[in-house]
Amino acid sequence: MNGIRAAYRKGFMDWLEKSNPDILCLQEMRASSDQIPTQIREAGYFEVHHVAEKKGYSGVSIYSRNEPDVIEVGMGTDWIDQEGRVCCIEVNGITVFSVYAPSGTTGDLRQDVKMRFLDAFYAFASKKLWEGKAVLFCGDFNICHEEIDIHNPKQNKNTSGFLKEERDWVTSFLDLGYEDVFRKLHHGEPDLYSWWTYRAGAKAKNKGWRIDYHLATPALAEKATEATIEKEWDLSDHAPVSIIYDLG
Repeated sequence: MNGIRAAYRKGFMDWLEKSNPDILCLQEMRASSDQIPTQIREAGYFEVHHVAEKKGYSGVSIYSRNEPDVIEVGMGTDWIDQEGRVCCIEVNGITVFSVYAPSGTTGDLRQDVKMRFLDAFYAFASKKLWEGKAVLFCGDFNICHEEIDIHNPKQNKNTSGFLKEERDWVTSFLDLGYEDVFRKLHHGEPDLYSWWTYRAGAKAKNKGWRIDYHLATPALAEKATEATIEKEWDLSDHAPVSIIYDLG
């Protein structure tokens, strides 16, 4: 969102009315619970929020048309949970997470934090596989996996978000037993990005990065029928990544 309040001013409710998702996962809310626009809930959604302790920072949310059977907030790791990076619902037998991984772009200290988060998240996601449920992680992982996922891979090979160790982490996560649902439906298609810097007209030139994912257990990934990055909306520096799952 790069701030839910900013996105709201830029037409978020118009997008919500048009897209009408059954489940909506939001990241980088940058708001306390009482600052999140009530109009989203009033549009007919149950809501779950994980707010960062630091004001105006991070934060994830999930909205669901159906009342969740289970709600989880956090990963159970204090230093991660203080930053409001993971929340979860279980609805209709599917466990859905909203995830916001740290960015390492501000320097070595935060890059180290990012890698520590990824290691902890890998272990967390491994345990979820052992439970044998349908699982879906939606969110901003701040990593482009392959060269096809970034507009200028050679120039960015030493940039946080496209470092070898980060890309290797995504590979290992997929090897663990999850699928990149968007890429599964758009295999080999270039120039499909979900984030663009505000600088130098990057979005108009489509000089972007695909850093927002649906990572699903295989049986659930097989139910995905359509995946779209809604680039036409300018709610933030990210575009919504919307996927239709046929659960019938």
